[in-house]
Amino acid sequence: MAVGGVRAVGGVRAASPKPAGTAPRARRGHGFERRPWGGFQTLETGVRYKVKRLVVRPGHRLSLQRHRFRAEYWVIVAGSPRVVIGGRARRLKPCATVEVPRGAWHRIENPGRRPVVIIEIQHGPRVVEHDIIRRHDDYGRAGRR
Repeated sequence: MAVGGVRAVGGVRAASPKPAGTAPRARRGHGFERRPWGGFQTLETGVRYKVKRLVVRPGHRLSLQRHRFRAEYWVIVAGSPRVVIGGRARRLKPCATVEVPRGAWHRIENPGRRPVVIIEIQHGPRVVEHDIIRRHDDYGRAGRR
């Protein structure tokens, strides 16, 4: 029986199906994608947003990069990364948050001995992996998209 858009299923309350014409549901859970600096897992993708879990290995860093179509918001989960945003470098601790404006040059570095874990929320009109312009990259990817 549905009450206020919620129905009971086996003693557990579950949302009723959405009516036709509502926004598409978010996609969840993709596998871990390895990169030279560590890697990431896409946790959820929706219209105009994507949520990732980044893992940066000790002694590694992401490319100095910017994005044309998206901004990012980072939540530090573990480790103590050094982040560079718009030419300003600072060291962060777990629970710290950072906003990366669209078009700002930025990078995440892990100078520590333990992995850095960050939840990254991308938002903007296009949240696609190839929206990346690299200025400097330790792994020879600068100039490639």
